[in-house]
Amino acid sequence: MNLTAEQQDLRDAVRGLLARETDERSRWRRLCGEVGVAGLAIPERYGGAGAGPAETGVVMEELGRDLTCSPMLGSAILATQALLASGDAAACDRLLPAIADGSATAALAWTTRAGHWDSREVACTARPSGGGWELDGEAHYVLDGDTADVLLVAARGPAGIGLFDVDPRRDGVCRTAAPTMDATRRLAVVRLTQARGLRVGGDAAGALGRARDLACIALGAEQVGAARRALDLTVGYALTRVQFGRVIGGFQALRHRMADLHVLVESARSLTRAAAAAADAPQAGDAPELGLRAAAVKVYCSDALARTAAEMIQLHGAIGITWEHPAHRYLKRAHGAGFLFGRPARHAAAIAASLLDQQ
Repeated sequence: MNLTAEQQDLRDAVRGLLARETDERSRWRRLCGEVGVAGLAIPERYGGAGAGPAETGVVMEELGRDLTCSPMLGSAILATQALLASGDAAACDRLLPAIADGSATAALAWTTRAGHWDSREVACTARPSGGGWELDGEAHYVLDGDTADVLLVAARGPAGIGLFDVDPRRDGVCRTAAPTMDATRRLAVVRLTQARGLRVGGDAAGALGRARDLACIALGAEQVGAARRALDLTVGYALTRVQFGRVIGGFQALRHRMADLHVLVESARSLTRAAAAAADAPQAGDAPELGLRAAAVKVYCSDALARTAAEMIQLHGAIGITWEHPAHRYLKRAHGAGFLFGRPARHAAAIAASLLDQQ
């Protein structure tokens, strides 16, 4: 699927800014201030641009291409979509404008150490207390959870699973950065001990599921961007590295391997863009098809990046395993991204179960 003229302009703006700006903090500030990436998927009435998954996918592909460390995935997509899907207009009015302009970032504390990202399985519990709520538990793999200004917590209460707004600076909240293989992805463990929170919306299971599905599609775009860049670097190397008196890109066996990778990456890109476009459709809000498309993106794009990153190292030879070369960074991104929002095998099992139910 081809990009529209507006989406091409968005891609060029993000790519150009990332090329000019190398400082991590300045990058995010300028991406928000000059391009408005944090508010892309936020409705205009809350200070955003009112765009959709297709536009956020364009940005995520560029961030993946550069392996940019930013709160885009955790704040502008996962936490924001959970908040929007909650249907709580008052909470959106209170929290989203600052997220949209980039002056605040948000994090969603949800899953257990097992990392299933199942909307029926949450790490924390909530109980009524003094007209409000008290929350306890330990959430893992919280994207940018140690630095976020807004903390949304998925917790099980007496009436089911709910979403709660917890001030991360108040007593009872302990946030610890977690060591990661991929140094460009910030994860944290959030521990709550009788932490006070405000209820956001009603039953949150549906909101969590939609947020996860849209995050999977956005992550798929990021994986495509990383895989495309890894392949481009590998092709460039193959066209300059000389062995046995000729460039290695001239050997038929290597040409076939790189051609196969090209087909794999472009197929992943097409799948991701199609899923994003379908998610933009009016009927996609609560349709089971969104979950199936997101699962397909998660499975296919995780495999595409993992295979491309592995081949990048293989085709670069000895230099591919050195610390100075970026190949190891793409392999680490592939490994870390594969575990986010549920392992590919779980998503593949969900697709299989859906197909069996249709028979």
